[in-house]
Amino acid sequence: MLLTREGRRIHCDLLGDLPGDPARQVVCLVHSLAADMTMWAEQVPALLAAGHAVLRVDLRGHGGSDAPPGPYAMGALGEDVGFVLDALGTGPVHYVGLSLGGMAGQALALDRPAMLRSVTICDALPESLRNAAEVWGPRIRAVRAAGSCAPLAEATMERWLTPAYRAAHPARWDQILRTIAATSAEGYAGCAEAISDFSFVARLPGLAVPALVLCGEDDHAVPPEEGRRIAALVPDGRFHAIPGARHLPNVEKPEAFNRLLLEWLARNAG
Repeated sequence: MLLTREGRRIHCDLLGDLPGDPARQVVCLVHSLAADMTMWAEQVPALLAAGHAVLRVDLRGHGGSDAPPGPYAMGALGEDVGFVLDALGTGPVHYVGLSLGGMAGQALALDRPAMLRSVTICDALPESLRNAAEVWGPRIRAVRAAGSCAPLAEATMERWLTPAYRAAHPARWDQILRTIAATSAEGYAGCAEAISDFSFVARLPGLAVPALVLCGEDDHAVPPEEGRRIAALVPDGRFHAIPGARHLPNVEKPEAFNRLLLEWLARNAG
């Protein structure tokens, strides 16, 4: 569906009915930079089978959501998701975000904790890298110069998934590659600018919702040390590294990822 906020469209979809029974809850899934809601294809069946409703949101400039001129701020990305939750009347949700989605989720959890039952932060940073300008500056300039994310697609895939995954799942690899290449250049650049200029480190010790932190054990884009850092900062944080996965453990190792997620949701069902 499409929702309108401040003259721009936000694309989302809700699978399953909104629960009237408190035991049947909504899980909100939010994707990484240069992805869209289809990044969660391996999670949706498991979540629905467990009795949850599933809400997927495309961040601004991604998927079916419009790309206003950048730069964007991490708090604004979180507030876009909060707008969707308010508009749909979901009540408190379990938020699951990966990479950019995990950073936007930290913003939402800190700014509007009453909207969340729990937050799962996957392969995400608690603050910008010290060398953010060196990492993100060339990528931002490249996509803006080309008017496309296509020049970054192959290198991004190599950071996200292992060669073994590519060999075993060529069709899924190609789906994700095409999504990266088709992402709005302005949406990518604006979100990359948000990643380049944020910090939640001082605020995370006051996080008021339960937090699970997951990371691919072989993630070079966001090393597991960053996930451990988040888990150490938040009250009663839990951290798990998923072996054999790079930046998208939900895609590369869905059985392990889904097991950890479903156990977490069951533990925080109250």
